[in-house]
Amino acid sequence: MKNTSIFFKVSAALWIVWGLVHILAGALTLNGHFSGDISMAIAGIADAVEPASVQMEYPAAASAIIAQHGFNLFWVGLVTFISAFFVWKGNKNAIFLAAIVGGLADLGYFLFLDLGGFVKFVPGTIMTLVSASAIILSFYAHFKNSRV
Repeated sequence: MKNTSIFFKVSAALWIVWGLVHILAGALTLNGHFSGDISMAIAGIADAVEPASVQMEYPAAASAIIAQHGFNLFWVGLVTFISAFFVWKGNKNAIFLAAIVGGLADLGYFLFLDLGGFVKFVPGTIMTLVSASAIILSFYAHFKNSRV
């Protein structure tokens, strides 16, 4: 267990960073909805797109969809942030919860925004690499400990 402890700790630190970034992104996206500036929220998400190309009047339904996305960003960030403190201790349930929640959120991001060319490498793609690294490190440590 002792020789894998560092993997749990690094994974936890990565999930803390990932969680905080997504909590902030969710709050900023929700702010765009509540302030009525949906264009700002969309430009913040699709940061590789020319902001003027998304500057327009959006229907209320589009604003609600963006608000739902912001809410989802916020809660997945919060779940992974809280899970990180249990990942630090090698808790199996937290390892899998963070991997499922954070990993699947980033899979959707990667498939639709990254591969679509709508986002910049920093911070978006970096966060995908952060979550993938956190998953790999914690899974490695967990499965190495399971064989002992």
